[in-house]
Amino acid sequence: MRKSPVIPTATTHVVCLILLSLTSIAKAANGGGGGSHNITRILAKHPDFSTFNHYLSATHLADEINRRRTITVLAVDNAGMSDLLSKHFNIYTLKNVLSLHVLADYFGAKKLHQISNRTTLVSSLFQATGAASGTSGYINITDVRGGKVGFGAEDNDGLNSYYVKSVFEIPYVISVLQISHPLSSPDAEAPTSGPGLVNLTIIMAKQGCKGFADLLRPSKALPAFEHNVDGGLTVFCPTDDAVSSFLPKYKNLTDSEKESLLLYHGVPEYETLQMLRSHNGIINTLATEGANKFDFTVNSKGEDVILKTKVVTSNIVGTLIDQDPVVVYKIDKVLLPRELFKEAPALTPAESPKPAKKKKKGASSEHADSPDSADSPDSVSDNQKAADDDSGSTGLNNNGFRFIALVATWVMGFLLL
Repeated sequence: MRKSPVIPTATTHVVCLILLSLTSIAKAANGGGGGSHNITRILAKHPDFSTFNHYLSATHLADEINRRRTITVLAVDNAGMSDLLSKHFNIYTLKNVLSLHVLADYFGAKKLHQISNRTTLVSSLFQATGAASGTSGYINITDVRGGKVGFGAEDNDGLNSYYVKSVFEIPYVISVLQISHPLSSPDAEAPTSGPGLVNLTIIMAKQGCKGFADLLRPSKALPAFEHNVDGGLTVFCPTDDAVSSFLPKYKNLTDSEKESLLLYHGVPEYETLQMLRSHNGIINTLATEGANKFDFTVNSKGEDVILKTKVVTSNIVGTLIDQDPVVVYKIDKVLLPRELFKEAPALTPAESPKPAKKKKKGASSEHADSPDSADSPDSVSDNQKAADDDSGSTGLNNNGFRFIALVATWVMGFLLL
């Protein structure tokens, strides 16, 4: 006897809609289903930003935006771009100015009104080029009373532009926000010539790594760094404080050992923060000459990237320049290879830290330990937490998407029995 066809009930329709919604969310969390965003296509749907869109492509900033994750574009309409173009900047200076409008963090419309202490500093792509002096490439975002949110470059007094509306958002990935006027910065607007060779020591000296630059400049290690600039280079540059405290040990090294130590701070590949966070393993350096020689381990903890040798543990605390194929990070300790320094002794069970005792109910939490916040303005952990608060979730990865697909298949099979 043939079974009667199953007629979907209202409940079945509801379940199907829920599953389809979850699938859509998973696709959005993984880059909108296509794997990556495209700022040119996003802005092409909004004719009011056609001039801004054109110059993002002309300056090659569009490519930089498309290859990055977790980014905010502060878009200016055609009238605002007309005011900017009336200053007759050459294309290289215009690129610096427009780089101020691309923030290396995610800010959706809700997050703008959830900023801790109502104000924050965010790194822009101009800061990442290494051309910015000090912190002039940082953007001040302030939640002004009355619902307004203002924007201003760190080297420009006050706020000179305000939030207008959200144009496009993929949570935790990309946000395009319209602002009222182009951002202004004396440093970014300074006359700029065409691109030249990246001068690593100048970039380091300008942004808190002068001590390491002074060690690198006269050494035999510098040519190895410069040789890898075009093919891909990642540099881990210790802060001035870290170098200053290490100098007595450095002076006791032979010339060959000094060269190896400096080379140990370079990797012959271009490694973005996102790539380092997903690395979690051994990485070779410019000093590597064979298997397991002069390498160290990269680990990630949330948004933090930790570098571990057998002797010392160091943290990335900032980015001096990130301009494919070169990136220079600031770290809080000199990296000490086990080939030159004595390995740190492993903790015995008696020396291992004891787990914290559970507090009794009603006990005061005033003295509870809390993790230190990152010192660098480049740290995005607090901003990411705020972004998480916007939607009440942390997004879905590919595994989450596959899980939802499996659940969908199981539920639909059950309903059709």
